[in-house]
Amino acid sequence: MGTQILTVEDDERIRTAVRLALEDEGWDVVEARSGEEALDLFKRSNADVVLIDIMLPGIDGFEVCRSIRRNSDVPVVMVTARDDTHDVVAGLEAGADDYLTKPFAPKELSARIRALLRRVRSSSPTTTQLEFGELHIMPDQGLVMLGDEEVHLTKTEFRLLVELASSPGRVFSREVLLERVWGYGYFGDGRLVDVHVRRLRTKIEPDPAKPKYVLTVRGLGYKLQA
Repeated sequence: MGTQILTVEDDERIRTAVRLALEDEGWDVVEARSGEEALDLFKRSNADVVLIDIMLPGIDGFEVCRSIRRNSDVPVVMVTARDDTHDVVAGLEAGADDYLTKPFAPKELSARIRALLRRVRSSSPTTTQLEFGELHIMPDQGLVMLGDEEVHLTKTEFRLLVELASSPGRVFSREVLLERVWGYGYFGDGRLVDVHVRRLRTKIEPDPAKPKYVLTVRGLGYKLQA
């Protein structure tokens, strides 16, 4: 079976254009016109990537993303009609890996999806275990422990943590993290990094407001405290 993309879009004209662009890349496309239909199709499909429009009739795109995230870490791209910080951040906080603003070029959509697929299919680093106080990271096993408790991260959050942990104390710029974690840089947005760091902190930091592991280096980026 080939790569399958689930697209969720209520505008038939846009949905058709997206389907044709994706099929031109050789991908199989499953279409949904509403949030309810998307959740039903997701349960019955083998989607490799989900593309969700924020403004949907009935259940909106944010809730569709949150519902998918409760049971799956499949890559999710949110689509918004406005380059509005609130919409972008809300979509990423709901669990999306990336976002696109309408109107977008088919080549940009394809590039985003290819980048997501590459990092999902790429192997993890071969480091057996990384330890930082109570924080234990096992890249080969895809496992993170905080003391005796397992920490459940999305694939993007996990890759971000492993990248930071690969060079403790090194400051990683947003541009470098976009390249290494998301697989692209020139059309990336630093908000992707900032929101995922914030989400990561809520899961691994005893006090996210006063982080002890993932630190901000003002004007430069982020580092994992050695």
